[in-house]
Amino acid sequence: MTLTITPAQPQDLSQIMPIENAGFSPAEAATEASMAERIRLIADTFLVAREGPDVLGYVVGPAFDQRYLTDELFEKSTPNNTTDAYQTVLSLAVSPAHQKEGLGSQLLTALAQVARQQHRQAITLTCLERLVPFYERNGYVNEGVSASAHAGETWYNLVLPLTD
Repeated sequence: MTLTITPAQPQDLSQIMPIENAGFSPAEAATEASMAERIRLIADTFLVAREGPDVLGYVVGPAFDQRYLTDELFEKSTPNNTTDAYQTVLSLAVSPAHQKEGLGSQLLTALAQVARQQHRQAITLTCLERLVPFYERNGYVNEGVSASAHAGETWYNLVLPLTD
């Protein structure tokens, strides 16, 4: 089978949620209603890695007008604004059965291609300290501890510049 990366579809939700819940703690994970809203409102920046009909992983986030994520982004989705300078990542998750196969990096590369097509300046995300090296290997720059209080964790701001 061939791996493809395509925009999320409503019927993908039943395969996305187990991956989300395996990749994040209950306090960190998005709800099913929130994921359904993201598919509906920002499908162009909700990318799914598929092998045939099977969803193996995904990356999702809205466009945003600020360099760093705010906790409000996790609470409510809005359609992508064409003038926003930043592409965010709210979730990047790969099925436990398909981790260590490079899918996360492939999803980040695909999102960067979309963000460049949409004329974004950078991709911005927050992650836990243990994930900083993964994002740095993918070209992201650690810009320090985030102001986020999401799920009571300490988060780090990582940014991938898309323009020279």
